[in-house]
Amino acid sequence: MSMSDPLGDMLTRIRNGQMAKKSSVVAPASKLRANVLDVLKREGFIRHFEEYENRPGIRELKIELKYHEGEPAIQEIARVSKPGRRVYSKIKDLNKVYNGLGISIISTPRGVMSDAEARQANVGGEVLCQVF
Repeated sequence: MSMSDPLGDMLTRIRNGQMAKKSSVVAPASKLRANVLDVLKREGFIRHFEEYENRPGIRELKIELKYHEGEPAIQEIARVSKPGRRVYSKIKDLNKVYNGLGISIISTPRGVMSDAEARQANVGGEVLCQVF
């Protein structure tokens, strides 16, 4: 069965895994998901992720979740741009998440990056999700 929102599915797996205090979760692999996880790793929200081949032709991502003093590093993770309603933003119109404590993950013509990296590169794009 096909999914209508694969990125949203991965974010939900991360959210559910942290609520259940799991050390890692598994999600189907794609380039977009790997790029989003790369941003989360650079910003310190997850410990590590790796892509591996489960069966021939079936690739998966193993995501190692991060905790600080027993609490999840990700307090809130929400999908902004959905399949039914895409949200695009110019960099000057992009709001800060929790006054700069959180990040927005943006898909730009230069690749997937955090809002701070997008401000530095002065490029806007589709706002994929917000993380705090």
